[in-house]
Amino acid sequence: MATDKLFKVFGVSKHPEQGYKVRFANDMLRSKVLTKSGHTDIELVELSEAVSKYEGILAIKNAPEFANAHAQAAIAEYLEEKAPKASKPAVKGVMKPAKAVKAPAKTAKVTEDEDAPF
Repeated sequence: MATDKLFKVFGVSKHPEQGYKVRFANDMLRSKVLTKSGHTDIELVELSEAVSKYEGILAIKNAPEFANAHAQAAIAEYLEEKAPKASKPAVKGVMKPAKAVKAPAKTAKVTEDEDAPF
């Protein structure tokens, strides 16, 4: 992940223009800020310890507070978008295949000889 920040508060809210999105915070006062910004359907829970965003969303995924379809859709969208990507294992000692290079075509000079065997 791009960040090492840890959060204790996780949830979902509905933005008037962007729809339902997952939210992260360090304290429950985040709901006040979201309300001032026009958010509705704000549902936040505080975890016992601070965790990364991805781990926190995994933790609330099956919580009864987020059982509705809108919350589950926002959570699923976040998890799909931010899922850790498997990187290709680096193999030492293996060289990349060389690019194919065409050799210049050789052209033979043709002359008409009277002494040619043909």
